[in-house]
Amino acid sequence: MDLGGRRALVTGGTRGIGAATAALLRSAGAQVVVSARSDPGGNPSPVLVADLSTAAGVERLADQTLAALGGVDILVSNVGGQVRRPGALDFTEQDWQQELSINLLAAVRLDRALAPHMVAQRAGVIVHVSSGAARVARPSSLPYSTAKAALNAYSKGLASDLGRHGVRVNTVSPGLIETSRMAEVAAERGVEPSAMLAQVAASLEIPLGRAGTAEEVAQLILFLASPAASYLTGSHYVVDGGAFPVT
Repeated sequence: MDLGGRRALVTGGTRGIGAATAALLRSAGAQVVVSARSDPGGNPSPVLVADLSTAAGVERLADQTLAALGGVDILVSNVGGQVRRPGALDFTEQDWQQELSINLLAAVRLDRALAPHMVAQRAGVIVHVSSGAARVARPSSLPYSTAKAALNAYSKGLASDLGRHGVRVNTVSPGLIETSRMAEVAAERGVEPSAMLAQVAASLEIPLGRAGTAEEVAQLILFLASPAASYLTGSHYVVDGGAFPVT
């Protein structure tokens, strides 16, 4: 999985799955830049600051990426987020717009800006990070599930269109993953992160009996970005320890 000479952008790349992915891509020899809403400092990859919930923010990031790398060979759209409400009808118009913008349209807009450069060079890899929530639409996070389900459908269609140009598109859906965000949620609830993760894993009846790690998701993304996956496109890969049924 040698990625020497490849140029990569990882959105949401300063923490969690994004940071783990950026680290593995670098270790494989790729030149990597990451994006975030702000630069926390001390990141091993250059951080391009942009708000991907807006069209202008995506355009800015695309311009910054091309200026920093001179082109792009690997695009990992990992940025996302979710709002929770008590029930399905409690979400406001702003909630829906926000969820669709960051979880679906950020990837669509970034592909529109950067995929033409891959088409021109007749080579490239796009990986969209989705979620197991796309298959389990819980009322308390319905806009998020809806956006991720739409992302899965969009990814398949894009792969069908770009394949003839040598550009591969795949989707990765993590399940319960131990990240810094999970630790923050545990702190908000006043519980130990390990205890909370164990409880959630038990409630989901995960066959492997535990939460996954960001590195385990990143390993799959690395594989999909590498020449080892040269005949894989238009597919949806699940990293959830067997938690959710096949649909």
